[in-house]
Amino acid sequence: MPSGEYQRYVALGDSQTEGLGDGDDTVGLRGFADRFAEHLAAVSPGLRYANLAVRGRVAGQVHAEQLGPALALRPDLATVVAGVNDLLRPRFDAAEVAGHLEEMFAALTATGTQVVTLTFPDVGKIAPLARPIRSRVFDLNTHIRAAAARHGVTVAETARHAVATDPRLWSADRLHASPLGHERIAAALAEAIHLPGSDDTWTRPLPPQAVPRGRQAAAAELRWAAGFLGPWLGRRLRGRSSGDGRTAKRPQLLPLDATPASPADTGQRESS
Repeated sequence: MPSGEYQRYVALGDSQTEGLGDGDDTVGLRGFADRFAEHLAAVSPGLRYANLAVRGRVAGQVHAEQLGPALALRPDLATVVAGVNDLLRPRFDAAEVAGHLEEMFAALTATGTQVVTLTFPDVGKIAPLARPIRSRVFDLNTHIRAAAARHGVTVAETARHAVATDPRLWSADRLHASPLGHERIAAALAEAIHLPGSDDTWTRPLPPQAVPRGRQAAAAELRWAAGFLGPWLGRRLRGRSSGDGRTAKRPQLLPLDATPASPADTGQRESS
């Protein structure tokens, strides 16, 4: 689009795109997609924005459930961010996950949509207990870059900047970005598409802070495992997902300041 002007932005993805970690289900979720839409609206006041993301979705579900509705909205800009939930499954195939992403890239770009995605940071530096799956993240990032290159998709390279693993950019569950983290992701996306007014300040490190060590660090890991990892594993064993019964928070293109229908209006129910 000329001069960075966009009229229809659609976000596809999982909990990160939905906005978990930035607000809550009571006051509402914001998240990087909402924040990116704000960047876009500052340049394009007539922007309309839809967010089809639903928490707990793996890449195949995002592909199956969200691509069709996204195409129907005829976006001129779309973000496609998925794959983290796949990384945590016992069976993980980077090529298969990236294949779902690539099919979305191909379908959207074929209609003239500009597509933006991102790479994922080293989870072992965010949650030490997640170090065994670091190689999965690196492998998935490699596949994402290759698929994006084949379809002219823009990649925001959050994985290549040390600040992406700063604990202050992550919420207490270490799975979702904090408000500051979502803010940085939105700024990364804006810079990636060369949006007027954007720059690389999102890559800059935060002021130094004390890092827990020894017993203090070990106790923090145990608290995290008990508070977040355990319940997550419990849902997996029961065949449940945090997204069960949920629908997209913003399924239609609306002006940024318009309020979507409430969960009660859409029949959406709370999940455990």
